[in-house]
Amino acid sequence: MITKYLISKGFKITPYSKGEVIYSPGAHPRAVYFIKTGKVRMVTVNEEGKEFIQGIFKANEYFGEPALLLSKPYLAYTIADQPAEIIIVSKDEFLKLLEEVPGFNMQLIQNLSSRLFYKSMMLEELANEQAGHRVITLLKYLMKDLEQGAELNFTRQQLADMSGLRVETVIRIIKNLSGQHSFKLLKGKIIKTSV
Repeated sequence: MITKYLISKGFKITPYSKGEVIYSPGAHPRAVYFIKTGKVRMVTVNEEGKEFIQGIFKANEYFGEPALLLSKPYLAYTIADQPAEIIIVSKDEFLKLLEEVPGFNMQLIQNLSSRLFYKSMMLEELANEQAGHRVITLLKYLMKDLEQGAELNFTRQQLADMSGLRVETVIRIIKNLSGQHSFKLLKGKIIKTSV
């Protein structure tokens, strides 16, 4: 994994506390952020202060590269969802990684493609007026790589922030549709039931 490679090359690990902002909208990109431990959410915030989650990144994932590669200001906040250890890689060092680490180019292309697919899917869902359809599509997407019987590790609030719905609406939909799709509720947890 790329984080192990970076650590072996002596890159510094920077700690972030839960709730700490890593970067804000409008800031000029200066690095790509590789997560050693913890979880980070990328959010936009409307005028009323409601968050819309653009993405959630966890250990061995990275973020910040689109703005860096395009030299465009960041469009969202990135916030540590839990204490995190992050390796900050400057633009020059990131470009060097692309040249020197076998397979990293393809990994970057796959990561960017996956994010683009997710954002296109969610844009289509946000245009859909049916809240239930939005939630089911989101759940299916988030559970696609989970094994049968595995728990979905997203809170109802995070699902609401990702779907543009109120948390109460998401709770009601999940409760009503449990067992009818590829998930069930077990002691309040969302569990994948079919492949």
